[in-house]
Amino acid sequence: MTNPVSLLLGWVLDLVFGDPQRLPHPVVWFGKMIAFGEHRLNQGAHRKLKGALMAICLIVFVFVATWLLRRLPIADGWWALGFDAVVIFFCLAGTTLVREVREVFRALDRSLDEGRAQVARIVGRDTSELSAQEVRTAALETLAENLSDGVIAPLFWLMLLGVPGMAAYKMVNTLDSMIGYRTERYRDFGCWAAHIDDVANFLPARLTALLMILPVALFTHRYSLFTFVRVNGRRHASPNSGYPEAALAGILDCRFGGPHYYFGQLFDKPYIGEHERELTTADMKKAVRVNRTAEVLMVVIVLVTVLLCQYFG
Repeated sequence: MTNPVSLLLGWVLDLVFGDPQRLPHPVVWFGKMIAFGEHRLNQGAHRKLKGALMAICLIVFVFVATWLLRRLPIADGWWALGFDAVVIFFCLAGTTLVREVREVFRALDRSLDEGRAQVARIVGRDTSELSAQEVRTAALETLAENLSDGVIAPLFWLMLLGVPGMAAYKMVNTLDSMIGYRTERYRDFGCWAAHIDDVANFLPARLTALLMILPVALFTHRYSLFTFVRVNGRRHASPNSGYPEAALAGILDCRFGGPHYYFGQLFDKPYIGEHERELTTADMKKAVRVNRTAEVLMVVIVLVTVLLCQYFG
């Protein structure tokens, strides 16, 4: 279990700085390891087995390496506190996500081409033919989905398995984002990476949706949001991503989903929500407030859990 000071310090660093542009980021290293393995193993026979072995080995390696670094012979209390804070800082992506989504809306105000180019930084779909409405929709869908992947899920695994678990989760998520696609190239090799990510995000995705809608439901008495998320959360190709997306669609009273192109292939995703309306900058600002509120609630939950474990431990 990590120190509460490390948790708060790492979270505040992310709030202030976001992902550092000029510092080496562990996720970049994770990506290089995945790319190295994929280029050499994703060929010939037994691709599913080779993909499974690579994914499992990389996840275990990150967990063990992080655990060992926290227990270096030269380490003292200050080392563990600082190391944990730095890992937490690198594993959280809340501030960077919010900045990127804001930039999408600003770029779109300048021109459609700039909006398409900006949203391409944060989504995997083909953005070259998106309309202005589709650009805004893609940005807000990503804001909701990555609240789970980039904030709530890392904190969830920090709460359960400490800093090594948080780092291992980031490897799980990076594997899925790189090879967890149902395209011809990755269908077999990335199968296990996608399934592991589904398992790792099953509870965090639903917790994310709850943290998003609970304050809104309590303060505005919109208790129908719980039913909306329960019904619409299942309308997604992913068993998890639909829940935070449904939460934001319900809060904004809009419609997400629909067909998208990934790597040149059309994926016909179901729609989430029924009210197809024009999205605005005001919707983006409201979505950011919802994200930040959910993030604060999750930090409080983890902090209370850590303190209780220390008190009773």
